[in-house]
Amino acid sequence: MTPAAPHDLVVTRATLADWPVISAWAAAEGWNPGLSDGPAFFAQDPDGFFLGRIDGEPVSAISVVNHGPDYAFLGCYLVRPDLRGHGHGLTTWKTALAHAGSRTVGLDGVVAQQDNYRQSGFRLAHRTVRFTGVAPESATPAGVRPAGPADLPALTAYDSACHPADRPRFLAEWLTGPGHHAVVREDAGRITGYGVIRPGRDTLRIGPLFADTADDARALFAALTADAAGREVAVDVPEPNAAGVALAEGAGLRPSFETARMYTGPVRAYAGDRVFGVTTLELG
Repeated sequence: MTPAAPHDLVVTRATLADWPVISAWAAAEGWNPGLSDGPAFFAQDPDGFFLGRIDGEPVSAISVVNHGPDYAFLGCYLVRPDLRGHGHGLTTWKTALAHAGSRTVGLDGVVAQQDNYRQSGFRLAHRTVRFTGVAPESATPAGVRPAGPADLPALTAYDSACHPADRPRFLAEWLTGPGHHAVVREDAGRITGYGVIRPGRDTLRIGPLFADTADDARALFAALTADAAGREVAVDVPEPNAAGVALAEGAGLRPSFETARMYTGPVRAYAGDRVFGVTTLELG
């Protein structure tokens, strides 16, 4: 049978009902998105997901989630393995990227695709390394407590200082998603960090892990893993944050995957030294 040509591909916006297809493809490529990641990103930008179909069957996917007027994040760029090499990915890419308009676009690129992303105008900012391993025995330290609805305004402000754009709609969903457990560290009533752990297909995922100091991050990590001892966990650490790398290694986690954070242009300044674990490689 002759493979379908790119002009046979129809790219349209995906809906939340399509998320299981997209997440299953991502998992097959080793990305392992959290089981409930999709709704939070659809909340931030319900028009930011795309599927390419041939005769009604999904064959390609991509997300370009607009986080604000100046920043978007590209992820979940996937083509069904049996239909790769026929231009479907490029067609899907071009269609979806238009959604970002003039915004700077970020992505986390796997090693094999980084040269292709450079040719599309993306430039390296830093490497991010996924650390994976069995969660050690731990207990929730003093000063760390579960996040509650009343914390949302303060956590939204804290998150905005650690990310290239404000994302209030996303955060409201992320903190309360099914299986998501969010914790906050405070000092004299002031938030000094927060983190979330959530179920993935085969690994508990920690992200974000944002904290003022390494001590704050260790306390949050201990609280997040207090009920996960003996289970596999993963956290994605920006390589420039040496304290974040040391925290992961000190917990017995080891590198299992790496990506390159790349941007098409400038992004708003944010506190990279507070980012001990990014939210998710798949979606920003």
